[in-house]
Amino acid sequence: MTGAFGEAAFRLGPRALALPRRPSEFKGPGRVAVVFETTALEPHESGLLGRIESGGLHPYRPPGSRKPDNSQIIFECDADELRQHAPGHPALQAFVTAIDNLEACLPPPKLMGVVNVTPDSFSDGGRFHEPQAAIEHALELVAEGAQILDIGGESTRPGAEPVDADEELHRVLPVLEGLARQTDARLSIDTTKSVVARAALAAGASIVNDVSAGQDDPDMWPLVAEMGCEYVLMHRQGRPRSMQIAPTYDDPVREVCEELRRRVAACLKAGVGATRIIADPGIGFGKRLRHNLALLQHLPELRSLGLPLLLGVSRKSFIGHVTGAEEEKDFRGRSRTDRPVERIGGTAAALTACVWGGAEILRIHDVRIMSEAVQVAHALTQPAPYL
Repeated sequence: MTGAFGEAAFRLGPRALALPRRPSEFKGPGRVAVVFETTALEPHESGLLGRIESGGLHPYRPPGSRKPDNSQIIFECDADELRQHAPGHPALQAFVTAIDNLEACLPPPKLMGVVNVTPDSFSDGGRFHEPQAAIEHALELVAEGAQILDIGGESTRPGAEPVDADEELHRVLPVLEGLARQTDARLSIDTTKSVVARAALAAGASIVNDVSAGQDDPDMWPLVAEMGCEYVLMHRQGRPRSMQIAPTYDDPVREVCEELRRRVAACLKAGVGATRIIADPGIGFGKRLRHNLALLQHLPELRSLGLPLLLGVSRKSFIGHVTGAEEEKDFRGRSRTDRPVERIGGTAAALTACVWGGAEILRIHDVRIMSEAVQVAHALTQPAPYL
């Protein structure tokens, strides 16, 4: 679906609906406002907007900005009049349908339980390094409500050293094979290596979670295209070994969106199906505290990609930085004054922001208690009952 209204429909589509709704996309009873990229408007759309009597086009001023963004315009009009013009315009009809669906009851995000089969995990210190321990832990996560299990054999914590493919396979294959026999939960392989991904898919995985977005292994995208599996494409600045030393952004939200858009375009060109890609902004991967907070505050901007979002905020160090329990300079884990397993309250709060921002999948460690947080956060996005 092309044109500005088609793009707007993606932003407001079922995968993206959640509170808080952007004032620039939805303005309460009877009124609609949407931000368009100036170059996205096709001639027939410009003409259509001009015929809507209650509407107006104005330069868009981003929240907090003192001047308009010359690359964007905001259009506001009466919703009922917009509906009257929808017949005969498929993209506009999709946009109107998306608006009408804003009050629909949507399912809560899927929960992806984390299974680290590594001796140096940042979050659990290698408690589940042995295959049987990892399998038992994974089954507990499923019993607590996880619909997806993300199995990883290489730590991606800040400062982590790389692991060769043979060792990674030695760690994850017994776990994947054991889980494939014992649970119906979907299995995800957390890897940047195509050889590991191929073996994991053969062992029962159906999702590849690639924190490098295809940059570490040029064979990853052809493999994903060949296998037709779902693919998590994550933003990362730098590599785990050094990514937290000096991450730099002028505008983290815009830059992360632009980089994800470029990687998605290249991924599509490599033959991966558009409906198979899941975007992840990479909280904590080459980002300082202010960068992480900016992304979580502006998740609707990431929804403009038109893809489902996966968010991994569970037990991340930015929570300790916010609370003051951990100094931000201790990115390598030195002189730590709090432990990741103790970041329960902060994780629950961050997950609420993710739910309200439109995340479709949440990658978490503490499934039982966080499923409660997600259910309550999701309930707050639904129409309130009046007693």
